[in-house]
Amino acid sequence: AIVSTLTCLARDFKSMVLCRFFLGVTEAPFIPAAFYLLATFYTRKELALRVTLLLCGSVLSTAFAGLIALGFFRMEGIAGLEGWRWMFLIQGLVTFVVAIGSAFTLPNEPRDTRWLTPAQRQLAFERIQRDTVEAGPNTTTVRGLIDAAKDKKLWVFVFMLHAEKVTISFKNFLPTVVKTLGFSQTITLVLTCPPYLVATVVMLCWSMSSGKFNERTWHICVGKIIAIFGFTLAASTMNSGARYFAMMCFVGSINAVDGILFGWIAVTCGQTREKKACSLALANTISTAAMIWSPYLYHDPPRFVTPMATNACLSVVVALCALVMRWMLRRENRKLREMSAEKTLFYAY
Repeated sequence: AIVSTLTCLARDFKSMVLCRFFLGVTEAPFIPAAFYLLATFYTRKELALRVTLLLCGSVLSTAFAGLIALGFFRMEGIAGLEGWRWMFLIQGLVTFVVAIGSAFTLPNEPRDTRWLTPAQRQLAFERIQRDTVEAGPNTTTVRGLIDAAKDKKLWVFVFMLHAEKVTISFKNFLPTVVKTLGFSQTITLVLTCPPYLVATVVMLCWSMSSGKFNERTWHICVGKIIAIFGFTLAASTMNSGARYFAMMCFVGSINAVDGILFGWIAVTCGQTREKKACSLALANTISTAAMIWSPYLYHDPPRFVTPMATNACLSVVVALCALVMRWMLRRENRKLREMSAEKTLFYAY
């Protein structure tokens, strides 16, 4: 919040780059920490929906980002400030207020939640322990990092999530893609909203279905099939209606997969608190690195064949990785059954 607010003071390219760098440094821990906190409170059947609800906030902010930015730019000249300075100033101050409030309300774990009774705290802790396959005692952060790095399943997830993040990189260029439909700047900004509004509904329905049936693989595969259709259609036609429908398809389906995937990582690679935290951090860090190179795909308007084809291919990769993970977890479950005939808790896939 402080870095974002101070960005309004940037005077040249160098100072803006420095602000963006420090914003990245301070913002980076938020998502994995938020996912970890949710994973300490909610079981495998509950987690996908909760992670998705968190991601819906990001999706909705993206939906209205164009219109909000348009409003800020119309503040041009107020108090002698450019519109973009008002944007950083107001957003930073709002975030600061939220952050201060969160610091005094969010718990670190179920057992130190102030608004729960002692019995409720213990129940919240124990139900996660009962829901964790091969749960182990608390250890050190370094041990958790080593355990996470040695887990082959995590690296399949990392590869899958990296490919997923490339396909979701379209959100940075969706206004540019929508502009190829031939409308004015204002109409273009308005038209960027509906795909994300549809995505929000799809995300919630998809994650609720995944939780209800305790299933991940086929939810991911079906989502990626729809995304492949959307990317292929967008690259193969210049018809405005068809391209806009294609955007609805790939925006909704890709975002629907995201919450399920992060929840799957947390429940599969979370035998200890430390391993769970490190697994989420590693997965998020390496996957987000896709944002370094994926913008260079968007260089051939108006069809954007290169990024659409790449995204379609990587959607296939994500689906294949989900099938590989399903095979790995079924093999792990067979080993658990062989170790104990009385075993009742197994990996979900």
